[in-house]
Amino acid sequence: MNILIVHAHPEPLSFTNSLKNTAIDVLQKLGHEVEVSDLYAMGFNPVASAADFTERGNPDYLNYALEQRHASKHHVLADDIQTEIEKVQKADLLILNFPMYWMSMPALLKGWIDRVFVSGIFYGGKRFYNHGGMAGKKAMLCFTLGGRDHMFGETAIHGAMENILIPIQRGTLAYVGYEVLPPFIAYHVPYISQEAREQMLVDYRQHLHNIEHLQPIEFATLEQFDDKLYPLAKG
Repeated sequence: MNILIVHAHPEPLSFTNSLKNTAIDVLQKLGHEVEVSDLYAMGFNPVASAADFTERGNPDYLNYALEQRHASKHHVLADDIQTEIEKVQKADLLILNFPMYWMSMPALLKGWIDRVFVSGIFYGGKRFYNHGGMAGKKAMLCFTLGGRDHMFGETAIHGAMENILIPIQRGTLAYVGYEVLPPFIAYHVPYISQEAREQMLVDYRQHLHNIEHLQPIEFATLEQFDDKLYPLAKG
């Protein structure tokens, strides 16, 4: 497989970075081609703006999604966006590697998605969920956080992790067509022993060795809701 790891952590000595390096090592030894977008190291600009388009469909009013669609059609996206799109399109598997901030991803990674998951390529019209632009490809989260695992669950103080991840796993990755694999979650990382961290790396290696056999998380398909979403299309 061709695999793209998008890494977002400002500290090269972080455990999150160790997870990224572990993934590179394991996946390359398994024979996969691995590419990395290290967003902090790249100085990636996360701010969506009119500068993302070298030509505008409507120069008088910025509707970002419509301008994305125009730019993708006419090949007038900014170079840094186009470069990342080509990496994503090449990849059979996308791994987002990050520390969880406020029950979500860092702003830098969110900005990467805002600018790179372009309307007209990744989604648009009826092109979403299993008909999205990335249909046939897989994606997975690998992230660290400070909370303990027992703090997450249906009856736990933070609620179920599956619900916390809905905006990323369902509203972003599944929405654009990815089959979303079960995430690898490293809990309580800043507060555990070095031995515990090393065991997490062993566990991640095992997770990656099984990557081609992991069952994707089930999400709705467009066909299940087609009559409700587009009732007039049938008539």
